[in-house]
Amino acid sequence: MTRVSADQSLRKHILYLLEEGGAHADFDTALKDVPPAIRGKKPQGTDHSLWELLEHMRIAQWDIVEFTRNPKHKSPKFPDGYWPKEQTPPSEKAWEESVKEFREDLKEMTELVESADLFANIPHGDGQTILREVLLVADHNAYHLGQFVQLRKMLGGWE
Repeated sequence: MTRVSADQSLRKHILYLLEEGGAHADFDTALKDVPPAIRGKKPQGTDHSLWELLEHMRIAQWDIVEFTRNPKHKSPKFPDGYWPKEQTPPSEKAWEESVKEFREDLKEMTELVESADLFANIPHGDGQTILREVLLVADHNAYHLGQFVQLRKMLGGWE
């Protein structure tokens, strides 16, 4: 039997968490077949629509990925820069583009997991490592994907 190194094992577990969800729904499952009619709705007592959650996840993940790899990156102003201004997607194309960009940025993060020194400090940071940023993406996505699924259930858009 071939023994997997600790480094290979760690990367495998992180990729599983990012791509497959682990103890939570993965991105593709949570977003599969979301009816367009519920994407901009906010049931009473909730803070965000599905569109707002999707865009927030996309913006935050993009920001973390860019911070991790680009020393010239400037983060959006917090908190307003991390949320869309509108409750409803402006078009079907906007929804599809947000989903596409989320997947692209997630792929960028998984490529960093596969190739980078996870424990090295990010040179332009103030003590952050790639591992910390990857875990931040996984944690943030898991939190909001849970909200996304719950909101879909409340709106009758989840089987």
